Amino acid sequence: MTATLARLVSESRDRLTAAGIEHAALDARHLVSGLLGLSLADVVTRGRDTVSEADAVRVRAAVERRVAREPVYRILGEREFFGLPLKLSRETLEPRPDTETLVDRMIPYLRQTVAAKGSCRLLDLGTGTGAICLALLSSVLEARGTATDISQDALATASANAEALGLSDRFEALRSNWFERVEGRFDAIVSNPPYIRSSVVAELEPEVRLHDPAAALDGGDDGLDAYRAIALQAGHHLETNGVIGLEIGFDQKEAVTALFNAENFRLREEAKDLGGNDRVLIFGRSFDR
Repeated sequence: MTATLARLVSESRDRLTAAGIEHAALDARHLVSGLLGLSLADVVTRGRDTVSEADAVRVRAAVERRVAREPVYRILGEREFFGLPLKLSRETLEPRPDTETLVDRMIPYLRQTVAAKGSCRLLDLGTGTGAICLALLSSVLEARGTATDISQDALATASANAEALGLSDRFEALRSNWFERVEGRFDAIVSNPPYIRSSVVAELEPEVRLHDPAAALDGGDDGLDAYRAIALQAGHHLETNGVIGLEIGFDQKEAVTALFNAENFRLREEAKDLGGNDRVLIFGRSFDR
């Protein structure tokens, strides 16, 4: 029997519900809409439309992948971040909405720099899909960004995303372990580094543990290894009035602040995420006004 759109969504929801998937109805709609090139509104308003057998087979295969706890956006191969569609790959972290808080808070600093200097140099450490860097470049047209990662796969993905978004002329990908191959100084440095304690990684939900790259999750014994590396070298690469914007774990504000204070940085701003947890810290040099 030929399936209708509404029937396929209902079937997908029921299969996910039976498998214990928490947000079964929403995941079903996202899978159907994403795979069939429809909006979420289309899925609701065009429920009587028929679906080809080939498309129904594709959706059912995707549902089984979700049953096996593969995340929806991994299945679809891309996720929207700050209004930008970003391709994902094996060695890139799936960008989350909470990270948009960092972008929101950094935009005013970049615009202030542009107002004062006419341009802004941005460095994104551990860029992954390029999410933070590309969101900032799309919002501040006078900015230019250098994005680093240790993964060639991630850099290729970030570069492809920059090209697709028409931002490649202001975007440079650099393979580097933090500041290892970085040269020069920047007006703004940003990073969403790995910050989960090594002992906790094995306890994460399978959607994260099995599908996000371990290098983007594991922050060492106390979750602070990346912050130490950034704090230690940032002073050599930050302009006098520059800022460093970081995503942090919900319980790391005091520890990360102490690390940067020890390297002569001061906390200029902090922000909570959508769930009310500490999520973003922005530092400047301790002698900046």
